[in-house]
Amino acid sequence: MNGKLYLIVGPSGAGKGTIIEGIKQNFPDIIFPLSCTTREMRPTEKPGQVYFFISKKEFMKRIENHEFLEWAHVHGRDSFYGTLKAPILKALHSNKKILREVDIQGAQSIRELIPAKNLCTIFITVPDWSILENRILRRCQMSHEELTKRKLSFIKEMEFARECDFIVHSNEGKITKAINEVIKIINK
Repeated sequence: MNGKLYLIVGPSGAGKGTIIEGIKQNFPDIIFPLSCTTREMRPTEKPGQVYFFISKKEFMKRIENHEFLEWAHVHGRDSFYGTLKAPILKALHSNKKILREVDIQGAQSIRELIPAKNLCTIFITVPDWSILENRILRRCQMSHEELTKRKLSFIKEMEFARECDFIVHSNEGKITKAINEVIKIINK
């Protein structure tokens, strides 16, 4: 197995999705596996682009069948996210490069299953919580309670950054620079 799995990790609103879109334009051969989620689809999303939107019942069945490389209950909501195992392992055995966005729980789970030589964790960060808060609120309406949960997640995620192989800063107005930094990492 000589493929490489690049995990994009970081707080919600840090720019992970935008960076991944930038990478897609520069790496036509890289594999971008989709996640499964039970959360509601946002107005700007379409099924099969970033997520497979499935029922909680189907998600639980896939857990029972050991179909996920990792899965998690995220942000204290009644939402589950998971990365299907089969497409990742197939790509690694085919010596492919794979780029996948996961949360810190997912990254930790994947580290236990994928050899270090086949794995690279890239943490996307912002300078401080206020920038992240503004990005989140621009993207969707959110209750004060949900925003507080996101802030607590942000603090925990920032602690995890030290455990990652690389840290990339997603500063306001400089997303191209962040995309280029990730491209350099993938090209190493």
